[in-house]
Amino acid sequence: MNRSSDVISLPSARPDLAQSYSASDAEISEAIRRAQENLLRQQKTDGHWCGELMVDSTLCSDYVLFMHWCGEVDGQLQRRCVQHILKRQLLDGGWNIYHGGPSEINASVKAYFALKLARCSADAPFMHEARSNIMRLGGIPQMNTFSKLYLALLGQFPWKYLPTIPAEMVLLPSWAPFNIYKMSSWSRAMLVPLAIINHFKPTRVLPGEKQLHELYPLGTEQSDLRLSRSERFWTWRNFFLRVEDVLKFLHPLGFRPLRRRALEKAERWMVERIGEGSDGLAAVYPAMLNCLIALRALGYSKTNPVYAKAERDFAELFVGDSEDFRIQPCLSPIWDTAINIISLAESGVSPEHPALQRAADWLINKEVRIRGDWAVNNSHPEASGWAFEYNNIYYPDTDDTAMVLMALRLVRPNDPRSLNELFRRALGWQLSFQCRNGGWAAFDKNVTTPWLEDMPFADHNAILDPTCSDLTARTLELFGYIGFDAKAQCVRDALQYLIDTQDDDGSWYGRWGVNYIYGTWQALRGLRAIGQDMTQDWILRGRDWLESCQNSDGGWGETCETYDNPATKGIGESTASQTAWAVMAICACGDLDRPSIQRGLRFLLGSQKPDGSWDEEQITGTGFPRVFYLKYDMYRQNFPLLALATYVNYRSSLGHRPSFYRCDG
Repeated sequence: MNRSSDVISLPSARPDLAQSYSASDAEISEAIRRAQENLLRQQKTDGHWCGELMVDSTLCSDYVLFMHWCGEVDGQLQRRCVQHILKRQLLDGGWNIYHGGPSEINASVKAYFALKLARCSADAPFMHEARSNIMRLGGIPQMNTFSKLYLALLGQFPWKYLPTIPAEMVLLPSWAPFNIYKMSSWSRAMLVPLAIINHFKPTRVLPGEKQLHELYPLGTEQSDLRLSRSERFWTWRNFFLRVEDVLKFLHPLGFRPLRRRALEKAERWMVERIGEGSDGLAAVYPAMLNCLIALRALGYSKTNPVYAKAERDFAELFVGDSEDFRIQPCLSPIWDTAINIISLAESGVSPEHPALQRAADWLINKEVRIRGDWAVNNSHPEASGWAFEYNNIYYPDTDDTAMVLMALRLVRPNDPRSLNELFRRALGWQLSFQCRNGGWAAFDKNVTTPWLEDMPFADHNAILDPTCSDLTARTLELFGYIGFDAKAQCVRDALQYLIDTQDDDGSWYGRWGVNYIYGTWQALRGLRAIGQDMTQDWILRGRDWLESCQNSDGGWGETCETYDNPATKGIGESTASQTAWAVMAICACGDLDRPSIQRGLRFLLGSQKPDGSWDEEQITGTGFPRVFYLKYDMYRQNFPLLALATYVNYRSSLGHRPSFYRCDG
């Protein structure tokens, strides 16, 4: 690597800045160099990157439950899962779903159950503490529907009190008020196998010493455990619960004329999506685990090629080292590779550098060229886009697609005509996903029917795929970099969407990153890229909000608690990734000598490790708000580099590195 050409020179900072926090040219250049080398060391031989995704204890807990349900317990894996679970037990006896968060009922019951199945004595002090905590949280009745279903598989919750997931839903046409394509892609992939499971109700009876009677508050285990109705007579929730009562009444009568046909279609749907081109159903943990259970319920043996592939794909999520065993919820190579290309290229690595060339070629070869599930709600004729994982052809998404295109624009193409064709195709695909309100969602178009959130099996808070400010602004950022017509109607609609979704204090909600810092960063970055006047009052309110929540150490931090309690927005221990986002956002508004920027840079420079990375224990990625969060290990490594590069480029009036693709329409 030619270091002399990899970092652009910095202009001198104003001499009137306080030296206590002003960052020098040499310090920033050295930090950039170390961060670049750190990323380049981790690149795979074929050109891509894939950092680990870290989550809470529920994945290991669920896997222990699964092994006991199917009666095939791998002793070594179970021991490692137990170590993983015990290592994450909180002082109050429970388990949480994000770093620093409070005990959470679903995670705590699952952990306790897994430990009990693994022969941990209920009389052990850590089990007593866990049990006491669970009871303080309300016990098993307070768990969500999907968690209760896993208990039902092992006989610890009555099936009759679980919401019915009728397999017949797969037969409903696309024009029906409800069908599986009215749900988010991840809910669809979880619920289709769950519908099969709900039909067969394949229950394993446990010996008495492994049951969970002690986790029901006194008098509740034999009570009516159905979901409660709203107090008002007419609500969508009450409507669905009355429909649920009818389905429960019809079930013992055996009146299910379409059930066999529905089960066959659900099976075909599921098997098709775990075949070639997919690393498991939707390539994401919950759907993949549900799929394994559903296949076993359908009678697939372990040696059946379909089941064997599903099992192999699932095992690819396992991560083991000398200190810990972990299960990832999915893999993130497309996302990580795109962000790393951008960070390296923006920080001065040559567009002809072999590392960037290999990475770009790898991404180009991962373009999805089939019409997957998205095509039901989107009539766009030409398939394109990128998924998050290695192979997930049915589920490309707009977030990865925008990030990949922003990365590819920075690498000198070997074949410019081929790049132009790829951009034409992918931009058309991205544009086709703009929703009625002007925003972009992740996987589908207009999957935003609000009354579906009241369906009895929708209490995982993720039944819809809503438009969001971060994805909309990222799309605008892409458009700005490639010279897309800023006066086009689609851009005007997207800008209005950002105006409409800004909070009163100036911040924006972050759907796919934690949280208002993430959303505000992406909104301001997108607005600058598309050519907005960054001195407008409504835009500066976003900058001012960020400055108002800067920590005394110069950094920024925010926790996942903000999804439950927005009053805590902008509050949290400083992290490298969130500080990077805030610095980039404030830079986007101009005036690079603002004390907030200089203090943020000082935080990043002061916290960088000798190997070029940063430490970050906190979770700053979002899966399903209030339910599931993701710690991207790459975020602590690539976003600080991008923040330093952004500051340098804005100071040199470059703005961003030149694009090798310019939109001609």
